Amino acid sequence: MMTDTRIDALSPGTFALDGQEVEFGPGDSILQAARRAGHYIPHLCWHPDFAAHGSCRLCTVKVNGRSGAACTIQAASGQDVQSDTPELNAQRKTLLQMLFIEGNHFCPSCEKSGSCLLQATAYQMGMDGPHFEEFYPNRRVDASHPELLLDLNRCILCGLCVRASAQEGKHVFAMGGRGITSHLLVNSDSGQLADSTISATDDAASICPVGAILPKRRGFVIPIGQRRFDSHPVSQEDAT
Repeated sequence: MMTDTRIDALSPGTFALDGQEVEFGPGDSILQAARRAGHYIPHLCWHPDFAAHGSCRLCTVKVNGRSGAACTIQAASGQDVQSDTPELNAQRKTLLQMLFIEGNHFCPSCEKSGSCLLQATAYQMGMDGPHFEEFYPNRRVDASHPELLLDLNRCILCGLCVRASAQEGKHVFAMGGRGITSHLLVNSDSGQLADSTISATDDAASICPVGAILPKRRGFVIPIGQRRFDSHPVSQEDAT
């Protein structure tokens, strides 16, 4: 008898992740269920407070032999999910290398170093260099806002700030362009952050996983050894 996976996705059950049984609840994605069970699947654009976007593709897994984003695929009973494989991890490493060379990510001089999800994930995946030739793009730095800095050199186009601001009803950010010309837009007449409705207390101002949106006058206040990923790798954080 053929199983209707749409019905299964609305009911609790289990699926296999790299040979281990994982329980899921109604409406869970593979990533949500795996994370709750203490299994790490790399991701950058997913956040528990927002609907899945599937833009970074770092969480790509194979479900019954077919590739897809773990953050957008609904968990269903009987799924055979592969994630921690040499093939998938090699793909993730390549995606990370491309993100590094397409932007300007100079970790030692970045205030987000030690608390940056991109940096921590690169460590987790064993990335020891960019591999590809760096683009060194000339991107805008917007220091117009009295409390926030926007540095597009570090933006990885995860869309988290766009979704956060939309949920807050402000719609401060949007994505423009296509392909390699894709970029973050600020919704104001001048295109500057100071003329937008963003506040430093907004979720959109603090959700950036890298150093693209930062509070001013807070740089390097957390000493080395006490930063987010100094005491544990990103894989252990997701398991807690």
